[in-house]
Amino acid sequence: MATTEGSLDLRRLIVELQSHGVRVEPSEVEGRKGGAGPTDSGMVYLDGIPVTFPFTGDYLTDSPFSLRRDGGAWVLFRGDERVTTADLPPRPRIYDLETEDGIPYWQIALLHLDSLASTVVQTCVHWGTPDQCTFCGIEVSLEAGATIAVKKPEQLAEVARAAKELDGAVDVTLTTGTTHGPDKGARYLGKCAAAIREASGLPVQAQFEPPDDYSVFEEIKERGVTTVGMHVETFDQEVLERVGPAKARTGVEGYFRAWEAAVAVFGRGQVTTYVILGMGEDPEATVEGCRRAVDMGVYPFVVPLRPVAGSLMEDELPPPPDYVESLYRQITPYVVANGLGSWDVNAGCARCRACSGMSAFEVVEGRDAGRRSLPILGVS
Repeated sequence: MATTEGSLDLRRLIVELQSHGVRVEPSEVEGRKGGAGPTDSGMVYLDGIPVTFPFTGDYLTDSPFSLRRDGGAWVLFRGDERVTTADLPPRPRIYDLETEDGIPYWQIALLHLDSLASTVVQTCVHWGTPDQCTFCGIEVSLEAGATIAVKKPEQLAEVARAAKELDGAVDVTLTTGTTHGPDKGARYLGKCAAAIREASGLPVQAQFEPPDDYSVFEEIKERGVTTVGMHVETFDQEVLERVGPAKARTGVEGYFRAWEAAVAVFGRGQVTTYVILGMGEDPEATVEGCRRAVDMGVYPFVVPLRPVAGSLMEDELPPPPDYVESLYRQITPYVVANGLGSWDVNAGCARCRACSGMSAFEVVEGRDAGRRSLPILGVS
């Protein structure tokens, strides 16, 4: 990377990119629109750190950032100032393949940088009801014909094997809309994980709602699930009732009970939860909830709200960067001081890191205090 005198705080840059978004031609950047996350996002590497950022939405017209080619490199600009170069991942080779029955691989699973991800069941019992999560867009991509409703274990195994061999995928993330039944879809994810592990050997995270019977955790671990994600979304119970009524019936305390049982099976750092900032939550409750989760061995993956087109919150805005950074600075040191970190999560969103700025703060607070800043390019 070419450099000049001066440096830019990489942590601050990532926070600003994820709050303000980046203006870029969608056809130029590997990303995706609609559906489950990370959606409506561009994907790049900055100083080796994976970063996703909003690249669609009307509010992007006010973003100071743009990404465009300059000579032979991709350059991030703030206004007319050249900030830094960016490394863009190539189009995944698996996207040119299809199954024997003619289903394109990209309708089965998508490559998010080096992580293969699939919403295995692309429907949710709460979609279109008063219980629908307001931030979720799980059925948007299905309605657009960009995916299929249910992915079969053998299909996922085929795609995972190819993604590892052709594109260097290092893990698999499986999520699902909530299904009928006490296991909330976890058992089917376990069946898919077994096929993936046999075909590719890749570690697998399964993401689902807390099941009624915690013995499910042992079952899916035996089938090959490496880590588990159960996403509370917010530690503010009042906000949860507004943005996720069905989750609110489980309640914040219900998530803590499920996490405790899951950590006993999968171990510290191998159970994660999403914590979304910018939905009107109490910041003190957020910090307290994250620290309590860490004490239990749960990694809180803190992310700014990214409004999803087609969701009930599509007209909302991401939270201001100052607010996001203040929460990172209160939460991340506690995570690292208690022996947790994205570097130890075997699979899933926290392993990938790209949708949160936490890993950049972890670098400073934890494993490598020497990498503090990102070189700036000259002003054009």
